[in-house]
Amino acid sequence: MNTLPRARMAHLPTPIEPMPRLSAALGGPNLWIKRDDQTGLALGGNKTRKLEFLVAQAQANGAQTLVTAGAVQSNHCRQTAAAAAHFGLQCILVLAGNQPGHTSGNVLLDELLGAEIVWTERAVRDQTLKQTFEGAWEAGRRPFLIPYGGSSPTGAASYAYAIKELVDQCVDSSLRIPVPDWIVFASSSGGTQAGMAAGVKLFPTPCKVLGISIDEKANVLKSRVADLANQTLQLFDAPLRLSLDEILVNDDFITPGYGVMTAVEKEAVQLFARQEGILLDPVYTGRAAAGLINLHRQGFFRPGENVMFWHTGGTPALFADQYQDINL
Repeated sequence: MNTLPRARMAHLPTPIEPMPRLSAALGGPNLWIKRDDQTGLALGGNKTRKLEFLVAQAQANGAQTLVTAGAVQSNHCRQTAAAAAHFGLQCILVLAGNQPGHTSGNVLLDELLGAEIVWTERAVRDQTLKQTFEGAWEAGRRPFLIPYGGSSPTGAASYAYAIKELVDQCVDSSLRIPVPDWIVFASSSGGTQAGMAAGVKLFPTPCKVLGISIDEKANVLKSRVADLANQTLQLFDAPLRLSLDEILVNDDFITPGYGVMTAVEKEAVQLFARQEGILLDPVYTGRAAAGLINLHRQGFFRPGENVMFWHTGGTPALFADQYQDINL
């Protein structure tokens, strides 16, 4: 199996913790959490793992500027800006949405980290990103384009390694962590889920990997994840492939739209905070946790199963102006 170049910056391995109070409050199952909100880069998150490999790729290409895109409160963009600062690179972020009257949440951190922000509309985001990259190239800034969400085979490979990290933690008898029956997490651009799906193939484990869709219909996300997971397996030069049926997605909460916080996200954020002292965000982990809670209430998980919620970060969005009614 190929070993990929890596620019190390993440605090790894991230902790795994039981959530006994939340388990009791919900009446089961046995809940655990993998704390990728503690990866250490500008308040952490899952993109830090991906950026270790993407930055290494950028450095190998002689890049001087990282260019990427995301929504206004993009966690990916915030962590890309931090990675650029950490390695002495410039950073240009293309943010799709209305420029706020004053900065808050991730946008405040983007500016603090020294990123140059280009504002655009969602409908023309990809066009603006292309123009921004070409302009940086013509200006001699040696740009390197990081895809939306870091969701390329190189970025996804980080979560194949993360599955190996999880397996190692579970087999360490001193930690007393059971191999989870289920891993549940937020899935949107698909890179994290594709990496996990590839990782379960590369490092065999009985875990079932279930992505809670944030904004895509299940059939669309499953196809995207399967394609990316198979490209990731090819990157490792592994003679393995995933079928569409092996990709598990739940899309019960996408109807309100991306970034629209409803009562279910509020309940999930409040339950994690008040039962375990763990902070989720309203967009990704809040919606994913709502999915986990809803599945439990439907009887989806069997009594006694170990369910791991993989916390992908996003805490700064709690402090964005549009989510200030989280306690209502």
